[in-house]
Amino acid sequence: MHPAPLDLSRPVLASTVAATINLLDFHMPAGFPSPAEDHMVQRCDLVELLSTHPQATYFMRVRGDSMIGVGIHDNDIVAVNRALEARHNSIVVAVVDNEFTCKRFYQRNGRVRLVAANPAYPDIRPKDGQTLEVWGVVTAALTLFRN
Repeated sequence: MHPAPLDLSRPVLASTVAATINLLDFHMPAGFPSPAEDHMVQRCDLVELLSTHPQATYFMRVRGDSMIGVGIHDNDIVAVNRALEARHNSIVVAVVDNEFTCKRFYQRNGRVRLVAANPAYPDIRPKDGQTLEVWGVVTAALTLFRN
């Protein structure tokens, strides 16, 4: 029996997800193929791989194409670490007026803005009275390829 799929329409705490897969212990070239060899297989805990702070890491599904320039596509799953502090150029999940958004964090000379990785989208610059909270730092993105 398979577990129910994760509902990623809201953040899912990483420490509540049990996911292990087989990991072949070799580096696979992306250029010319190398001859197949016997390789050691070990179990890989995806939560451990994607999170340095499982109690503070959440998985969220991305909607839209504003971050395609950094390889985050519509329907991808991002790992978001709330224990990390956002720095200039971090990719973050922010809450702007009670709405989640994934953008690059820009902070210079006391000014903050959120920058899309797609030129079709304008920067988000907080206006007077507008709330902007960095909710967490994106540490990984998973693209699911479906046939």
